[in-house]
Amino acid sequence: MKKFLSSQRLQFLKSLEELRGYSQLTLKSYDESILEALKYIEILQENEHFIFNLMPYRLHIAKLNAKTISKKLSAIRSFVSFLNDEGTRIELKADESIKVAKTLPKPILHEHIVEAIEASDLQEELVVLMLYTLGLRISELSSLKLENISKEWVRVIGKGNKQRDIPLLENTYTLLQRYIVAYNPKIFLFEKDTEKLSENSLRYIVTKIFKRVGLKVTPHQLRHSYASSLLNSGAPIVDVSELLGHSSMATTQIYTKLGSALKQQNYNKAHPLCREDKEC
Repeated sequence: MKKFLSSQRLQFLKSLEELRGYSQLTLKSYDESILEALKYIEILQENEHFIFNLMPYRLHIAKLNAKTISKKLSAIRSFVSFLNDEGTRIELKADESIKVAKTLPKPILHEHIVEAIEASDLQEELVVLMLYTLGLRISELSSLKLENISKEWVRVIGKGNKQRDIPLLENTYTLLQRYIVAYNPKIFLFEKDTEKLSENSLRYIVTKIFKRVGLKVTPHQLRHSYASSLLNSGAPIVDVSELLGHSSMATTQIYTKLGSALKQQNYNKAHPLCREDKEC
């Protein structure tokens, strides 16, 4: 089994590079974490699937700081998710999350998004606008059905099958209609042979679009940009939380911290005492 996993590991790393545009440094970090974990993980076979018991590995890395442990476990989870997508059924044991301090999200400037859109084709532009003007998760965009799109609203099936309705901007709707005429989707907005376009395919589209303008951008950063734009323009946090499909408003509050950080930076640049080569 471990010999098979070693060969699959290379395919996984290749997919991270091609579909998500990960840097060589990030790929090296993933590879090292997986190789290290495979030395310690207990692998059991049960009926038609495998069980990966992470406990021996977690004991091995227990003395590391929480952020490092979290990154290593995240690499393993991504690898296992890849294996499941490829048809090898694997269940993880002892996979409880490690809590780490939340870092501020990194939204993309509106000007950069416009620049990327201007260099895009019809499908690429719609992918970006659906993420940026609706704040969707990539999984939600992949699963979005035509029947859930009206002229003014989009009904989204989010985490835990919770539904939420998001206003659809007029210019996004106009582009959407052009796309439907050109591509003639049947069930899903983005599909191939009536099957929904995979999350990885949509990620690759986003990566490719922004790579043209010299940026490395993930779909989730466009969701961050949506949330930050609304809050910075005065939208109530309770409304933004509902539009994002957050189960707790505490999750949405991280964007208010981002807004405060940006205000501080702008203040430091603008105040005369800060413009005279002084530190504030």
